[in-house]
Amino acid sequence: MPAFSLAQRLRAGETVYSGWCMMGSPIVAETIAREGFAAVVLDAQHGLWNTDTLREGIGAVHHAGAAPFVRVPLADFGMVSRALDFGAEGIVAPMINNPDDARQFAAAAKYPPLGERSFGPPRAMMLQGQMAATDYLAAANTGTLTFAMIETPEALRNVEAIAGTPGIDALFIGPYDLSTSLSAGKAQDIEAPEVNAAIDNICAAAIKAGKIPGIYCRDAQRALDMAKRGFRFMTVGSDFSLVREGASAALKQLPVKASGAKDAF
Repeated sequence: MPAFSLAQRLRAGETVYSGWCMMGSPIVAETIAREGFAAVVLDAQHGLWNTDTLREGIGAVHHAGAAPFVRVPLADFGMVSRALDFGAEGIVAPMINNPDDARQFAAAAKYPPLGERSFGPPRAMMLQGQMAATDYLAAANTGTLTFAMIETPEALRNVEAIAGTPGIDALFIGPYDLSTSLSAGKAQDIEAPEVNAAIDNICAAAIKAGKIPGIYCRDAQRALDMAKRGFRFMTVGSDFSLVREGASAALKQLPVKASGAKDAF
């Protein structure tokens, strides 16, 4: 796989689909990657990843032929450079609400002159084909991607400024948090008119700024629908939902009664 190939594909205008993993299992992440997703996001915000499993998961996804991404915990910009040093090719940062948040995110993710990332990526260089330090330094700012999550009314007010921040490569929508915030905590209705309007506005702001529009999708059909609306990076379900749906499909063929709650993930 060529170095930083997903960034090249996205910057060339390609539309891609990604897996999403919360279980904290490198083997599960690798299994999903091997099915052919362009990327797999390891969710260290709400998922069960720790430092050791995250390091192993990044390598497993890469060796399975997909680009490893990491969603870092809220405002944990120290984790940004650490995940990149582990070999992540993209970082998803939650709750980027204003240009100052965006600048802090970019500063942690990008080497000078775009940012202030400290240099020490031997594992990342190894995963990118034993790149020389000078080659990695020259390629990393464009080869690794920063996805700023737009999830709140404040972020919506500032969306064009966030999109225009140097070092921010993409805007990414968490539709459930967006719905929760727009409804003042009363609903998680991702089909509500105000949520749909916000989704379109965020996508338009990304495109206007020459950035990549991305969104979390609960299933494949929604991912296809979002692609038609202009999004180019869609995550599809999660490891929890894929395992649950597979188990449910098997149980429907057996003489047993299925039980258990359904959820969005």
